[in-house]
Amino acid sequence: MAEEVRGNLEIEDRGAVLVARLDGGPLGLFGNDIAEQLDALVERADGDSSIRAVVFTGTHPERFVSHAEVRWLQEGGATVPSVGVRGASALARTAKGVNRAGGLQSLVGRTPLWPAVQLERVHQTFLKMNRSGVVFVAALNGSALGLGAEFSWANDLRVMADGDYFIGQPEVLLGIMPGGGGTQRLTRLVGTHRSLVAILEGKPFTPAEALAIGAVDDVVPPDEVLARAIELAEHFGSRTKGSVAAIKRSVYFGGSMSLTDGLHVERAEFLATALSKVGQELMLDYMATTDATGELPLYSPGVYEEALETGTVPGVRTATKTGKK
Repeated sequence: MAEEVRGNLEIEDRGAVLVARLDGGPLGLFGNDIAEQLDALVERADGDSSIRAVVFTGTHPERFVSHAEVRWLQEGGATVPSVGVRGASALARTAKGVNRAGGLQSLVGRTPLWPAVQLERVHQTFLKMNRSGVVFVAALNGSALGLGAEFSWANDLRVMADGDYFIGQPEVLLGIMPGGGGTQRLTRLVGTHRSLVAILEGKPFTPAEALAIGAVDDVVPPDEVLARAIELAEHFGSRTKGSVAAIKRSVYFGGSMSLTDGLHVERAEFLATALSKVGQELMLDYMATTDATGELPLYSPGVYEEALETGTVPGVRTATKTGKK
């Protein structure tokens, strides 16, 4: 019997940006060790106001994350009797309650409920990423299949290496289906029909195909992947963290609701940012600058470009605080 893969996250602190390298052993697999460390990292980044972005990349020379450790899936599934969709749904609901309760995980370890609890924890970690004010960027230094692809879909941005690499959902070829969010996140990225056909066939996208349909945001030479991902992380991470969180929640969660419900989510998030200390200060600065110059700052030459670069609109009040003129 093959030994269980012991995975690890190697974290490099670059100030406002953390670089996390996923080490899934010689085969580049995603197992429970990485899942647990990933959850801890997301919690850390979300709770630290100084951390604005996290970049993920793989330690395998040609793979971001190969896919989930099949042993993790198969042995977990072998402990549970075969059930239909209704039974599986009940199992999933119970697992969600266990995770929500917190301290109960140790009581269900190595029981038939444990695989469902582990899967639920992965889903919750990815959802934390979607709710967070931290910008998450996947630097795909190589191929990603299954849970590796699903993890990249859970990031906010994706940069992929050009070359003989691929990304996709092959689960149907193993008689199963995506379980880490692929049917939901890939669909939201590329559209229902294109996602359906790709997942039904199990055929991955090349870097060029992924870029053309919006499954990744950029394709660059392999030796430029990490630098480009960090560049994007620094750029988007320069925005106000509270605004980033509100926008992500509105898009990721409100965007899949009815228009009425989605607009309610947007209103609530907008009001929270507008009433925040940062939002109030920046709006007061905008008005003060308008009064001082006689022009709206975003219509003044060069100001919009500077705002896009720095993440906030410059003004007379911020200039006084920073000593700029």
